[in-house]
Amino acid sequence: MKILAFSDLHCDLEAATRLVEAAKDADLVIGAGDFAQMHQGLEETMEALEPIVDRSIFIPGNNETFDALRSSTGALVVHNERLDLDGLSIACIGCAIPPLPPTEWNSYDMTEVQAEEVLANMEPADILITHSPPKGLVDLHARLGHLGSVAVRGWIKDNQPKLVFCGHVHDCWGQSAEIENSKIYNLGPTVNWFEL
Repeated sequence: MKILAFSDLHCDLEAATRLVEAAKDADLVIGAGDFAQMHQGLEETMEALEPIVDRSIFIPGNNETFDALRSSTGALVVHNERLDLDGLSIACIGCAIPPLPPTEWNSYDMTEVQAEEVLANMEPADILITHSPPKGLVDLHARLGHLGSVAVRGWIKDNQPKLVFCGHVHDCWGQSAEIENSKIYNLGPTVNWFEL
């Protein structure tokens, strides 16, 4: 299966257009959150992605809620659950984990305890789609330090998905890392190809 994956569009309609063009060759498109910017511009971004929703899985980031994302697109929107699709098992968890430092806008966040509870019931999968990276890997923010999730890192270590797609920390877009047999990619709003 040929997979196109991205994250953190943040209303960049030019990047959305490039993704739609590239996706003609994709069997599956994965969007790892943050389509909007501080809860604004989601509808316009989803409209730009409309031509590819029939083969897309999107998860919410911290700039849009699950409900807002689900109501704005015909794509499969998944959060806090695992699904099977064309022979692939895919686990999905959105939000910022852990919560960001306080902001003037309402970031869509989840605590480490909440994430651990969700992930404890998540069976192993071929792919993990998470907005937040695992703690200590592809998660280093220039000013705030490591912003990744301990709960996500623990689930990866215990379950060894083949691929982990994340975003959230813009300073690490395009970076990759490994936990044993799992390959972890902080995607960013570019065209990223994978094969499974």
